[in-house]
Amino acid sequence: MKFVIATQELNYLISKCLNVVSPKATIPILSNILIEAAEGELVLTATDLTVGVRCQTEAKVLEEGSITVPAKRFAQLMRELTATNVEISTHENDIVEVTADSSRFKLHGMNRSEFPSLPDMSGATHFSIPQDAIKDMFYRTSFSVSREDNRYVLTGVCMQIADGHVSFAGTDGKRLSRAQLSIDLDPSFSGSYVIPLKAVEEIMKNLTDEGEAKVSLMHDKVAVDAADTMIISKLLTGDYPDVSRVIPENSETIVSIHRDELITLLRQISLFTVDNNHSVRFSFNEGELKLTANTMDVGEGRVSMPINYHGSKLDVAFNPSYFLDILRHSKGETVTMGITDPFNPGVVIDQENAGTISSSQSPLFVLMPMRLNEE
Repeated sequence: MKFVIATQELNYLISKCLNVVSPKATIPILSNILIEAAEGELVLTATDLTVGVRCQTEAKVLEEGSITVPAKRFAQLMRELTATNVEISTHENDIVEVTADSSRFKLHGMNRSEFPSLPDMSGATHFSIPQDAIKDMFYRTSFSVSREDNRYVLTGVCMQIADGHVSFAGTDGKRLSRAQLSIDLDPSFSGSYVIPLKAVEEIMKNLTDEGEAKVSLMHDKVAVDAADTMIISKLLTGDYPDVSRVIPENSETIVSIHRDELITLLRQISLFTVDNNHSVRFSFNEGELKLTANTMDVGEGRVSMPINYHGSKLDVAFNPSYFLDILRHSKGETVTMGITDPFNPGVVIDQENAGTISSSQSPLFVLMPMRLNEE
């Protein structure tokens, strides 16, 4: 194998593969990136046996072939090179030679025969979706995914397809995010797919704001192909909870709140909570929302802002970190909040494109209340 490529272009491809490579791979070959050069094209592949990535670009291929190289070491070397172009060739005993201007390096590679093949998706169901749309769906929902392995199925984003719509949901049992949109797919097709968080994060990194992404679905795996890069992943097994049962259908109190102002106040008041188990009291009064936090170790904070609330006083407590996450993953100037009482979930809808609290096409967030501390 022998090819010449712009150093910057090769660095770009390596960066797409690097996050997939496991730093503590139990099988040595999984610490490597597969490089294939053929027909004027360079293809790089990495996998951890759950998530795989394949990316390609044009290159001046002088001799076709393939080899695997240690991912981390190869990436570090490429980053240090100042030459505009780099020539890479292979020799006997899987030696990889890197030539950049007057510099020359030799790396010990491994034969590609040991490198696992990415799954075959030829029998999959396909649909196309704008890259910026699927990127936005994952952005709105992946932050709510559980980081704890004790409920394994909750460590991924659930993608459900039915009636020509695709819905994405993430939850850790204390909060829930959901976003959905219409797709061009036979309305009779339906299915549920739980995509691991690592795969979701890789897909988001590799999507742009232009063009289409091709999504391929099989019962146990999913692939997203866009901009000369394909991410392929095994799906998580297990029954994902029915999130529609958690979303309040009707809220007794609906208010619009200025998003940036609430973010500022929540950041201030959260300084008076000491850990994730502490709550902030939301007190809704006529025309005003007051936030209060009181802890023995730190002290007390009180802030307030004007809102369009009309009714009797209502107190409810929420985790300030979770609430801030929701606001940061909203995009409108205001959010619509629905609450019934201190014991039932609160619902937040991004007002960017929301009409009412039941607006089905709008990103929606549900947050479980916390126990009110008596003042």
